[in-house]
Amino acid sequence: MFSEKLLTWYDRSQRNLPWRIQKKNPYYTWLSEIMLQQTTVATVIPYFNRFTQKWPEIQNLATASLDEVLIEWQGLGYYSRARNLHKCAHHLARSFPQEEHELINLPGIGPYTAAAIASIAFNKKAAAVDGNVIRVLCRYYGLDCLNPYKSVRTKLLKLLPETRCGDFTEALMELGALICRPKNPSCESCPLQKTCKGYKLGKPEFFPNKPVKKKLPTRYTTAFIIQRKDGAIWLRRRPSQGLLGGMMEVPSTPWTEEKNIGEKLTVKHTFTHFHLNAALCYIDKPMEGEGIWVHPHDLKKYALPTVMKKIISAGLKGLE
Repeated sequence: MFSEKLLTWYDRSQRNLPWRIQKKNPYYTWLSEIMLQQTTVATVIPYFNRFTQKWPEIQNLATASLDEVLIEWQGLGYYSRARNLHKCAHHLARSFPQEEHELINLPGIGPYTAAAIASIAFNKKAAAVDGNVIRVLCRYYGLDCLNPYKSVRTKLLKLLPETRCGDFTEALMELGALICRPKNPSCESCPLQKTCKGYKLGKPEFFPNKPVKKKLPTRYTTAFIIQRKDGAIWLRRRPSQGLLGGMMEVPSTPWTEEKNIGEKLTVKHTFTHFHLNAALCYIDKPMEGEGIWVHPHDLKKYALPTVMKKIISAGLKGLE
């Protein structure tokens, strides 16, 4: 059977990941699943370890300020996850739901995350469909369609075992991460090889059929480096909602597709949906609006996204 072969392989081959150390720990499961959204395991591990060392229990995390959470999140990207993590911690510290339909109503928890938490932490029979699962089942069943989510979910619901549902969920994702990779899958090491349609057809990498990626647009801005005689830099807080919400930044013009003219020193950064080209401009007085002076050696105390760290670093070098 599918589940028996998969679980036998998982028992032998699973990775030793920090969120698996405490079996069925809902806090660990929730935290790791939020961090792993759009992020690799290797990147997440040190962040997960720092979070759990600083906030060993979910009640500890619930008492933290948003700034504290954002500071620890720096460099992990997709900062709306950190804001929702902070909101969700307050709910979960009071009561941690076990059912998929309850979890999905909480901040930052979508259909996949709700199913993953219910399954992994509480052993519920829930279908957690992520990119790894879609890839494995599209190849296994030979599903050739551009939007396979519904078909994969229907297949997965029929495959879920009566016991060890959490292990089954992790095993399927583990297979996608270690064996059934997007490119160069290790079919010879796969426990499902004999019954995999993609393998039988001799073209497992064809599945799932993905649309051609669109070229990312480029946006432009002018970032202002404002520095006092004592070296302090003027920072302001971004609006709480939207891209990089609630984090600190140097003032800048709106990020538009209109190119900058006349600025020579620029910093480039790529977000998920666009490239940013920031031209640096030096001025000696704070701009209108609220802000604070921060000395360069104190920047680590503030939640600065990677793009702002790059801009500030380049700006300070330009002043040398």
